[in-house]
Amino acid sequence: MEQLVQQLVNGVLIGLVYSLLAIGLTLVWGVMNVLNFAHGDFLMLGMFLSYWLYTLAGIDPLFSIPINAVALFLFGMFIYRFIISKVMKGPGLAQLVVTFGISIFIANVAALIWTPNFRSIEHTLLSGTWDISGIKLSIPKFVSSIGSILTSFGVFWFLKNTRTGKAILAVEMDREAALIMGINTERINSLSFAIGSALVGVAGALLATYYYIYPFVGGTFGLVCFCIVALGGFGSIEGAFIAGILVGVVQTLGGYIFDPSYKLAIVFAMYLITVWIRPQGLKG
Repeated sequence: MEQLVQQLVNGVLIGLVYSLLAIGLTLVWGVMNVLNFAHGDFLMLGMFLSYWLYTLAGIDPLFSIPINAVALFLFGMFIYRFIISKVMKGPGLAQLVVTFGISIFIANVAALIWTPNFRSIEHTLLSGTWDISGIKLSIPKFVSSIGSILTSFGVFWFLKNTRTGKAILAVEMDREAALIMGINTERINSLSFAIGSALVGVAGALLATYYYIYPFVGGTFGLVCFCIVALGGFGSIEGAFIAGILVGVVQTLGGYIFDPSYKLAIVFAMYLITVWIRPQGLKG
């Protein structure tokens, strides 16, 4: 029983990080109707940025969070302005191919420059574990989950209580009506893509405290994020948050009950069953 509770706790902790990642992806889809296949590779860049800031400048990943957020925000805006925006009026397939191409390019350039070797950050401020009634709570994972919650709710607050956030929600609900009301939809597209990238940057810094860092780390996280977004309902931020936790718990418990090699298969099986029963997702 104690081991089951342990796995449940671990699932919630990683699920909260999944939620943060998925919110960035679903925000881009909700506003732009574009699936960013490079989302996971942006995460990889964020993790490497934290790694090199620690290695070269001694900046702990916890303190690199704002640097990551700003850097990935600017990078996301650059990618949108000079690449994504060029195909926004084209067919949906063109948009998918472009983001897929960006993903392949980023991952392979990273492998060329940094080699495919696995890296990790040791002796961070968040190392160690807490033992609570026999349940071992990893300090880096716990702090990462708290950081994910704070960032996620910060996004909720921004969207609900600021003029720019309300404009983003207006474009998400009805692009044509928002355009008629004078909202600059092109600016909102750029801003939404940049915010989604910044959220990935924050998640990258949090994950860098305990997860292995390598050029293709974004592949697995990207697949899980797509599953979460579809499960929660495309464009639903609340749905992405709930689905992220659910996927984290199912993945961890599935690996514990059956076999770790099956944990992703179990997640995708759950997704298929859910969309068969409710095609629009949990909150779609």
